[in-house]
Amino acid sequence: MEESTPKEKILKRIRQALLYKSKNPYASIDLESGVFAKDDRDLKLSFADHYTQSAGHFVYCENEFDYLDNLLLLIDEKEIKKVYCQELQLRKEFEDIGMEFNDNPETVVDAHASVTSCEALLSRTGSILISSRKNGRMAAVGPAIHIVKAYTSQLVVDIKDAFQLLRNKYGSNLPSMLCFETGPSRTSDIERTIVIGAQGPREVYLFLIDDVAAKS
Repeated sequence: MEESTPKEKILKRIRQALLYKSKNPYASIDLESGVFAKDDRDLKLSFADHYTQSAGHFVYCENEFDYLDNLLLLIDEKEIKKVYCQELQLRKEFEDIGMEFNDNPETVVDAHASVTSCEALLSRTGSILISSRKNGRMAAVGPAIHIVKAYTSQLVVDIKDAFQLLRNKYGSNLPSMLCFETGPSRTSDIERTIVIGAQGPREVYLFLIDDVAAKS
């Protein structure tokens, strides 16, 4: 009688495992509780701490006017001339302050900076959640400088909370692309030397507007 093939042997073992299930030796393990140390700090402080540790630039703004003032200072300091922006609301702000912008995706790589909003801010990791719904797929990775406009009401603790925000906002029709940006792009693939900006922006500036305090 010919010996069974390796595939048949594997299938035989799978059938045996399904017929004779062994007792789970780890039944008492808690798979529901969080595995990370609890951070009791205010979400703004926790996010700012983790975000700056990842080499991100953090700018706290009391209101919209404060945000525009700081944005103009950054544009002047970095000598930004070409801005890429797709969002209608942000483009309206650029028109109001007399700043030129480009919304053609084919020219995004030529821009000095891109300006986007975000979906959420993760305080535990200092990450910014960007989606393709408003910004397309290139705004967060094309130009050397990425500027993000965000609000304190978008602060959440972790990824599961961020996805709950997305489900509340979009339902089952989630954006086709989601990107968690934690500081500037970096890689150490070549000779284990860290290179900043190899696969995305070299600098990320987050302008956090306190809309929660304004409503209270």
